[in-house]
Amino acid sequence: MEGQEDQQTKARVVKVDSLESWDLFVNQATNQGCPIVIHFTASWCMPSVAMNPFFEELASTYPDVLFLTVDVDEVKDVATKLEIKAMPTFVLMREGAPIDKLVGANPEEIRKRIDSFVQSIRVFVA
Repeated sequence: MEGQEDQQTKARVVKVDSLESWDLFVNQATNQGCPIVIHFTASWCMPSVAMNPFFEELASTYPDVLFLTVDVDEVKDVATKLEIKAMPTFVLMREGAPIDKLVGANPEEIRKRIDSFVQSIRVFVA
Protein backbone atom coordinates (compact mmCIF):
# COMPACT_ATOMS: atom_id res chain seq x y z
CA MET A 1 0.00 0.00 0.00
CA GLU A 2 2.77 2.44 0.89
CA GLY A 3 4.40 1.93 -2.51
CA GLN A 4 1.18 2.89 -4.30
CA GLU A 5 0.88 6.11 -2.31
CA ASP A 6 4.47 7.01 -3.22
CA GLN A 7 3.76 6.50 -6.92
CA GLN A 8 0.66 8.69 -6.80
CA THR A 9 2.51 11.60 -5.19
CA LYS A 10 5.51 11.29 -7.50
CA ALA A 11 5.85 14.17 -9.98
CA ARG A 12 4.23 13.37 -13.32
CA VAL A 13 4.98 16.70 -14.99
CA VAL A 14 7.91 16.63 -17.39
CA LYS A 15 10.07 19.75 -17.70
CA VAL A 16 11.05 20.70 -21.24
CA ASP A 17 14.58 22.14 -21.23
CA SER A 18 15.31 22.55 -24.95
CA LEU A 19 13.70 22.69 -28.37
CA GLU A 20 15.10 19.20 -28.99
CA SER A 21 13.43 17.73 -25.90
CA TRP A 22 10.18 19.52 -26.89
CA ASP A 23 10.27 17.89 -30.34
CA LEU A 24 11.07 14.51 -28.80
CA PHE A 25 8.19 14.61 -26.27
CA VAL A 26 5.65 15.92 -28.80
CA ASN A 27 6.68 13.36 -31.45
CA GLN A 28 6.55 10.46 -28.97
CA ALA A 29 3.14 11.51 -27.66
CA THR A 30 1.82 12.03 -31.20
CA ASN A 31 3.04 8.59 -32.30
CA GLN A 32 1.39 6.99 -29.25
CA GLY A 33 -1.86 8.95 -29.69
CA CYS A 34 -1.30 10.58 -26.32
CA PRO A 35 -2.82 14.03 -25.67
CA ILE A 36 -0.57 16.73 -24.23
CA VAL A 37 -1.21 19.56 -21.76
CA ILE A 38 1.52 22.21 -21.54
CA HIS A 39 2.01 24.81 -18.80
CA PHE A 40 4.04 27.77 -20.10
CA THR A 41 5.55 29.42 -17.05
CA ALA A 42 8.28 31.78 -15.86
CA SER A 43 10.14 31.74 -12.56
CA TRP A 44 9.48 35.47 -12.04
CA CYS A 45 5.71 35.14 -12.64
CA MET A 46 4.05 34.47 -9.27
CA PRO A 47 0.67 33.34 -10.73
CA SER A 48 2.58 30.79 -12.84
CA VAL A 49 4.61 29.53 -9.90
CA ALA A 50 1.43 29.31 -7.81
CA MET A 51 -0.12 27.02 -10.46
CA ASN A 52 2.67 24.41 -10.24
CA PRO A 53 1.15 22.30 -7.40
CA PHE A 54 -2.25 22.39 -9.13
CA PHE A 55 -0.66 21.30 -12.43
CA GLU A 56 1.05 18.40 -10.61
CA GLU A 57 -2.32 17.41 -9.15
CA LEU A 58 -3.90 17.45 -12.63
CA ALA A 59 -1.09 15.27 -13.95
CA SER A 60 -1.85 12.61 -11.34
CA THR A 61 -5.57 12.86 -12.12
CA TYR A 62 -5.10 12.16 -15.85
CA PRO A 63 -2.46 9.42 -16.16
CA ASP A 64 -3.12 8.92 -19.90
CA VAL A 65 -2.17 12.53 -20.71
CA LEU A 66 1.38 13.88 -21.06
CA PHE A 67 1.86 16.97 -18.89
CA LEU A 68 4.75 19.24 -19.88
CA THR A 69 6.04 22.43 -18.32
CA VAL A 70 8.01 24.98 -20.32
CA ASP A 71 9.86 27.93 -18.78
CA VAL A 72 9.51 30.61 -21.48
CA ASP A 73 12.85 32.19 -20.54
CA GLU A 74 14.73 28.88 -20.80
CA VAL A 75 13.08 27.58 -23.98
CA LYS A 76 12.16 30.73 -25.91
CA ASP A 77 11.91 28.89 -29.25
CA VAL A 78 8.97 26.79 -28.07
CA ALA A 79 7.17 29.80 -26.56
CA THR A 80 7.65 31.74 -29.81
CA LYS A 81 6.55 28.78 -31.95
CA LEU A 82 3.25 28.54 -30.04
CA GLU A 83 2.81 32.33 -29.81
CA ILE A 84 2.87 32.45 -26.02
CA LYS A 85 2.51 36.10 -24.97
CA ALA A 86 1.60 35.89 -21.25
CA MET A 87 2.10 33.56 -18.30
CA PRO A 88 0.71 31.30 -17.24
CA THR A 89 -0.61 29.90 -20.51
CA PHE A 90 -1.96 26.38 -20.81
CA VAL A 91 -2.07 24.68 -24.21
CA LEU A 92 -3.90 21.44 -25.01
CA MET A 93 -2.48 19.47 -27.94
CA ARG A 94 -3.57 16.41 -29.89
CA GLU A 95 -1.68 14.80 -32.79
CA GLY A 96 1.02 17.47 -32.48
CA ALA A 97 -1.37 20.39 -33.01
CA PRO A 98 -2.73 22.90 -30.47
CA ILE A 99 -6.46 22.35 -29.84
CA ASP A 100 -7.09 24.87 -27.07
CA LYS A 101 -5.24 27.65 -25.24
CA LEU A 102 -6.07 29.22 -21.89
CA VAL A 103 -4.24 32.28 -20.57
CA GLY A 104 -4.21 33.05 -16.85
CA ALA A 105 -4.25 31.29 -13.50
CA ASN A 106 -7.83 30.00 -13.42
CA PRO A 107 -7.73 26.50 -11.87
CA GLU A 108 -11.41 25.67 -12.29
CA GLU A 109 -11.49 26.67 -15.96
CA ILE A 110 -8.28 24.75 -16.64
CA ARG A 111 -9.68 21.63 -14.96
CA LYS A 112 -12.94 21.97 -16.92
CA ARG A 113 -11.13 22.38 -20.27
CA ILE A 114 -8.79 19.46 -19.62
CA ASP A 115 -11.70 17.27 -18.55
CA SER A 116 -13.65 18.11 -21.73
CA PHE A 117 -10.48 17.61 -23.81
CA VAL A 118 -9.82 14.16 -22.31
CA GLN A 119 -13.48 13.13 -22.66
CA SER A 120 -13.51 14.15 -26.35
CA ILE A 121 -10.39 12.08 -26.98
CA ARG A 122 -11.83 9.03 -25.20
CA VAL A 123 -14.95 9.30 -27.39
CA PHE A 124 -12.76 9.91 -30.47
CA VAL A 125 -10.67 6.80 -29.75
CA ALA A 126 -13.62 4.55 -28.81
